[in-house]
Amino acid sequence: MKANEAKLLGFLQKSPQFIIPIYQRTYSWTDKQCRQLWDDILRAGSNDTIAVHFIGSIVYIEQEQWQVTHQTPLLVIDGQQRLTTLSLLIEALARALRDTEPVDGFSAMKLRHYYLTNQLESGDRYFKLLLSQTDNASLKAVIKNAEQPKEPSLRVTQNFALFTQMLAEINSDLSPVCRGLAKLMVVDVALTRAQDNPQLIFESMNSTGKELSQADLIRNFILMALEPTIQTRLYEEYWRPMEQDFGQEAYGTQFDSFMRHYLTVRTGVIPRERDVYEAFKDYSRTKPVTEAGIEALVKDIRAFARYFCALALGTEQDATLSRAFHDLRELKVDVAYPFLLELYHDYANKTVRRQLFLWADDNYFSRSTTTTL
Repeated sequence: MKANEAKLLGFLQKSPQFIIPIYQRTYSWTDKQCRQLWDDILRAGSNDTIAVHFIGSIVYIEQEQWQVTHQTPLLVIDGQQRLTTLSLLIEALARALRDTEPVDGFSAMKLRHYYLTNQLESGDRYFKLLLSQTDNASLKAVIKNAEQPKEPSLRVTQNFALFTQMLAEINSDLSPVCRGLAKLMVVDVALTRAQDNPQLIFESMNSTGKELSQADLIRNFILMALEPTIQTRLYEEYWRPMEQDFGQEAYGTQFDSFMRHYLTVRTGVIPRERDVYEAFKDYSRTKPVTEAGIEALVKDIRAFARYFCALALGTEQDATLSRAFHDLRELKVDVAYPFLLELYHDYANKTVRRQLFLWADDNYFSRSTTTTL
C-alpha cells in the first residue's frame, strides 16, 4: 500500500482514468451529503485562514505494469461517491462560468480539460471517470451536455440539478467555490493485487460519506476477489437483473431486508439487521470456494430475489397470487416472508402445485387477519 496526501484537483489531473468496478454499489449520495460538501467548499473558499479541507481517501487498485504509451485505468475501491459528486459539481461550475475565469485556472475549458475528460482520447477513454450501468450513461450525458438516457440515474441527474441551482443562487461571485475546490485534500491510497487484500482494506475503512448497506458489503464480498471477466459475467447475468427488478429506489431501501429473509431461509436463523453481512460471510464459507460454487450461490440469491420482488414489491404476474400478496403487504406481516419465500421456491421449481401454494398463502393470510383483528 502507498498512501500520500494530495490536492484533489492535482490528483484528478494527473490520473488517466478512474473506473468504478461492477461490484461497487451504485452512486447513492443524496441531497444531504451534497449540501454538506457544498457548505464545506464554500466555508473553505470564503475563509483565508483555512489552508486546506480534507474530504477523505481515494483508494484504488494500481495495475502491476505502467506503460508511458498506455496508462491503464485505476479501479476505485473507495471514493466513488466523492469522485462522482465532485465531477457533477465541476461540470455545473464549468457551465456557470461560461466565458469567465474568476480565479486563475478556473475557466470552463480548463475545468473540463483537466478534471473531467481526456481531450485527445475517444470512446470511453475520453472520460476521466467511468461509473457502472445506469450511472455511467447519465454521467456521460452530463459531461457531454447531451440528452439523458431513457432510464436516467436518479441520483446523478438530481444532484447535478441541485448544484446547478445552488451555483445560480450565487452567480454574482463564483470565486469562493473555485477557491474552495482548490483547497480540497484527499489521501491518495494505491493498492497492488500482489501485496494487498482489497476486501479487508475496504471493510476496515471508515467512510466520510454515506454508510454502506449490508447488501453493498455482500455484493463486494462476492465479486471483489474474482477475476474481472468473471466479475463481469456474474454481475451481468445475476446481480444486475436483481438491481433492475428492485428498481433504483427499492434497491437502496429493500435489498437489505431481502438478504435478511434469504439468510433466514437458508440457515434457519434470523440474523440481526446490523449483522446480515457477517451472517452471510459465515453462510458463504459453507459453500465451495470455486468459480462454480460462487456462481451457484449468486444464482440462488438471484432466484430468491425474484420471489421477494413478487411478494413485497408487487411484480407478481399471476393475478390471483398478486391479490393475495397485496393483502399480505397491507397487513405488513414481514415475518411471513421467509416462509413464503421458501414456499415460492418450491412452487417455482414445481415441487408444490399452484393450488397448494394458493391454499397455503390464503391460510396464512386468514390466520394473520384473525390475529390482527
